[in-house]
Amino acid sequence: MKFNVSAEMTYDVRCAGTLVLNVHALRTPAQAVLEETLSIDPYVKVEELFAVNGENRIIRLEIPEKGIVRVAYKATVDNDFEIKDHTAREEIMIGKMDPAILTYLYPSRYCQSDKLFRLANNLFGHIANPYEKVTTLTAWINKNVEYRSGFSNAQTSAYDTVTEQVGVCRDFAHLGIALCRALTIPARYFTGYAYQLKPGDFHACFEAYIGDEWILFDATRLVPLNGLIKIATGRDAADTAIANMFGDILFTSMLVKCDLADQNFVPYYH
Repeated sequence: MKFNVSAEMTYDVRCAGTLVLNVHALRTPAQAVLEETLSIDPYVKVEELFAVNGENRIIRLEIPEKGIVRVAYKATVDNDFEIKDHTAREEIMIGKMDPAILTYLYPSRYCQSDKLFRLANNLFGHIANPYEKVTTLTAWINKNVEYRSGFSNAQTSAYDTVTEQVGVCRDFAHLGIALCRALTIPARYFTGYAYQLKPGDFHACFEAYIGDEWILFDATRLVPLNGLIKIATGRDAADTAIANMFGDILFTSMLVKCDLADQNFVPYYH
């Protein structure tokens, strides 16, 4: 399916500084960027960087003087989301995993899987099938954590979320990741554009590594899985931030859209 995505952001730059953005749609075997544009007003030097952790298309803007800077990204993306039966997938032993996957087993800043080991194994450790294990914990999060816009902040972790039992999409994703890792299932953070998300915004969910493949899960169930356009993946939100500001730069506004460019869209949820 084809989607038109866009992000418009405005920043109040109060002195020379640097802005690092992560809003470009990824190019993957299942996601083709057919066309895209990036405009910056006023124009400043832009450099695309290689991401060390996860999958990211990062750009760096060197802003030489104070003023209002507007950034607009637009793209048409063809998302080849394939609906599969994953129930027959077997768990891969750690000794046979690609070394690049191992980092997604470790606790990270927002996903303290070591602190949730007992909870995860008490609730889901009895489930033998790894795919069923992740779908069950995803449903548990959806049932037991209340989605409340604006409740959490940049310091909220998976441990906080399971304690407070309330959060936003990034909190649902962090909790899903932490529980997976506590069950020895590699998991990573996913951020993207989301079709049918109201109001329009960037959306967070997670991917679990089962049977030698990354599989997408969304504990919020706010949007269909085949309506997500991937921007980035990483260990948690720290690796996939939409914007990092260095210097006296103030974020002032944002408008995010994801519209269907094809017809006959049939939403798919786990």
